[in-house]
Amino acid sequence: MADVLIFLAEGHEEVEMLTVVDMVRRAKIEIDMVSITGKKEVTSSHGVTIVADKTFEELTDDDFSAAKALVLPGGMPGTLNLKAYKPLTDKVVDFNNQGKVIAAVCAAPTVFGGLGLLEGKKATCYQGMEEGLVGALTSEDRVVVDGNIITSRGMGTCIEFAGAIITALDSADTAERIKNAIHFY
Repeated sequence: MADVLIFLAEGHEEVEMLTVVDMVRRAKIEIDMVSITGKKEVTSSHGVTIVADKTFEELTDDDFSAAKALVLPGGMPGTLNLKAYKPLTDKVVDFNNQGKVIAAVCAAPTVFGGLGLLEGKKATCYQGMEEGLVGALTSEDRVVVDGNIITSRGMGTCIEFAGAIITALDSADTAERIKNAIHFY
């Protein structure tokens, strides 16, 4: 069972999703790409079709119990599709209530805002989408970690975003080792 579940909706930002998957796997942390579309093939906002590891319907209660983090990539209309998928948003709320890691990048932190999870929390998102961070103390930092919630600005911040996820699930040393191995200095 995977430690991390990252969710794919039609119109997701493929680089945001794949950067996290790549780096987390380099850190030897199990991650599954999960489609919310009912099929494993999911097309990104730039017309790239990705084959997910699983569909949401294939996940069991044990998969969610074993997972330590849920990750939402951004992109449009991917973020809107994630926000509209109640089985996922219910799990995001559940993970937050348990203090498990929830992470989102680009427009996707607005999913957390819409669920009321950012009240009094520091968070960031894609420039111009800040009003969707309902209740948050908004930041222009590239990556923001506030407790169990990790948010990031966009595609250009995804190496740092993935590093924050690795730090939360393993260690800062592991995150730095992975970033150094890919020549991110």
